[in-house]
Amino acid sequence: MKIAVGSDEKNYLTDALVQELEGRGHELLLIGPLAGTGDAWPAVGEAVGEAVGSGRSALGIVCCYTGTGVSIAANKVTGVRAALCGDAQTAAGARRWNDANVLALSLRTTTPDLLREILDAWFGTDCPASERVYVEQIRAIEEARNQSVRSLHL
Repeated sequence: MKIAVGSDEKNYLTDALVQELEGRGHELLLIGPLAGTGDAWPAVGEAVGEAVGSGRSALGIVCCYTGTGVSIAANKVTGVRAALCGDAQTAAGARRWNDANVLALSLRTTTPDLLREILDAWFGTDCPASERVYVEQIRAIEEARNQSVRSLHL
């Protein structure tokens, strides 16, 4: 699976993340300092969001000190449902109930062992058909807001 991975810094955790994802057989689209650029967290979140929202990647993973900033930036992109996950149960819930397509991680609180647990839950959980009604409600909110913005520009 192709996954867009971005962070506002490259460190031991992002190295572990890239290694873990490649070890699981994923093709990676690296963004920000992981790709050798100096992008800050807003640009990283947006770029990963754009990769997911456009379909260039199936999923995304974003990282910053708290994970909050990149998740907010990614969520500004139409079609993105980014979730900040600090544990495996939250990651599983984000996939099951929200069909989250971007995982946000804190570089401060996530350890390599916790990272593996979160990734196991993230990749091991799907959104069942019975929960998709909520995802459709989220999409309806998004579409209504996008139409409002478009009408303001006419």
